[in-house]
Amino acid sequence: MQADIVNIGLGFLEGFALIISPCVLPILPLILAGSLTGSKKRPLGIMIGFILIFSLFTFLSRKFVQYSGIDLNIVRHISYGMLILLGVTMISTYLTEKFERLTTRLANIGSSFPKVNNPQGGLISGIFFGGLIAIVWTPCAGPILAAVIVQTVIQKTNLMSFLTLIAFGIGVAVPMLAIILFGRQLMARVGFVKGHTVFFRKMLGAVIIISVFFMIYQENGISFVHAGQGNNVPAIELQNGLEKPYPAPSISGIDGWINSEPLKISNLKGKVVLVDFWTYSCINCIRTLPYLKEWYDKYHNDGLVIVGVHTPEFDFEKNFANVKSAVVYDGIKYPVALDSHYITWQNFNNQYWPAHYLIDKKGNVVYIHFGEGDYDVTENNIQYLLNMHAPTITKGNNIEQLNEDQTPETYLGYERAENFSGQEAISKDKTAQYTFPPSLEQNEWALQGSWNIMPDKIISSENNAAIKINFNARKVYIVMGNATNKTIRVNLLLNGKKIEIEKGKDVENSSIDVNKNTIYEALVFTQPRSGILQLTASSPGLEIYTFTFG
Repeated sequence: MQADIVNIGLGFLEGFALIISPCVLPILPLILAGSLTGSKKRPLGIMIGFILIFSLFTFLSRKFVQYSGIDLNIVRHISYGMLILLGVTMISTYLTEKFERLTTRLANIGSSFPKVNNPQGGLISGIFFGGLIAIVWTPCAGPILAAVIVQTVIQKTNLMSFLTLIAFGIGVAVPMLAIILFGRQLMARVGFVKGHTVFFRKMLGAVIIISVFFMIYQENGISFVHAGQGNNVPAIELQNGLEKPYPAPSISGIDGWINSEPLKISNLKGKVVLVDFWTYSCINCIRTLPYLKEWYDKYHNDGLVIVGVHTPEFDFEKNFANVKSAVVYDGIKYPVALDSHYITWQNFNNQYWPAHYLIDKKGNVVYIHFGEGDYDVTENNIQYLLNMHAPTITKGNNIEQLNEDQTPETYLGYERAENFSGQEAISKDKTAQYTFPPSLEQNEWALQGSWNIMPDKIISSENNAAIKINFNARKVYIVMGNATNKTIRVNLLLNGKKIEIEKGKDVENSSIDVNKNTIYEALVFTQPRSGILQLTASSPGLEIYTFTFG
């Protein structure tokens, strides 16, 4: 309950801080203009409508996507286009006049609803106006809302999720309401503003357009981070350290420990601590393990403590036995904490796999790195904090280079499925028959035979059920599991032929034997290339979660 209240409080603070973000700029002119007419209650109505509709729209959007199959990225891009069109209209006198004629006709049509459409109205018309603005704004603010949406996902109840969104909306609305009330007083007192309304209208239109392009430029939604190759570090000093180190959050809410008794940050003062957020089916995390294991071997006796905080992406990664098996398989000797309920993840306010937090001997976080890469920088900082001199640093020269045309990670469960291109629509949470299409475009995938599509995975429901994906990559990995108590053989074809030279380490005779939930390496090429990979399950019960590429 306490964590829920903290999340609600964080939602309010995140919303309040959003007033300095450029994503607010496009709607400020709209809200200000809508509040300059009507009674004194209209600004309050606008804010009430904005908060309620924003909260409902965001809360229901995930369910809406699940059951309609509509991509919210498309909705967001449409909203970008609407805002740009609005900005152009405000700049152009000709388009403004046309728009005014159109809205006049619409107003006449809706004249039977005077309380809603009357610009001179009060609370009710303000609520309606604020709700319309919220619908346009919410998709545009997708990247900004990432943190608060994560908070709603990890809440234990729908009520707490909705209250978190309400708190976020109130946080956004409070400073905007102050701006609106100040704007009404300014317009009432300054005659210059009234005499130059055309100029200000065009300026506001330009602000809207510039703000939208800035949002598009800044837009990103990466969860698994790919970082560039680290640079050689010539001197032993703290590299890329935080300007303002802060006390390390606690490691708490842990469901189990591997390789160690329970550890507390407060008991590790005097040690240098590296907290690594990972999950065992994440290929980006797996590629960092050789460096982590080497650092542990080299510096453990000098005072380095590495804690692998295993925060799961899929349900099977919450299973203690599965994680322990992966730890043994990967040869991990340092402590691993199972953060299956995201408590430590929340304590660190983390959002990425993998993520490294380096803590000095005083217990302060002094360096953070998300994703792969910069291994030499991290090792340099470990040595610096350990007061070591004349370092021998492992160069990060074996980092996977990013292929710009590489197929993105492809989730198959309907909650995050994209680029499905079957003959039939996805049937959710039930067994259905599917048919391969005549062809697949790059990054598209399709099913053949009987499958059950679940929120986070697909399950084969008959012998020889198959899946195809058109990919571009140098390596192909598949996260798979087994819902039965016997091994399921998965036969692989690359462009219709058996895999021989290009086979990954888990492929034997162009097939993979799936007997546990983990990540399997299917294909390895010397250079990135395109192809169509087909998987055929020998029997029912094969679980496939995602395709990952490198």
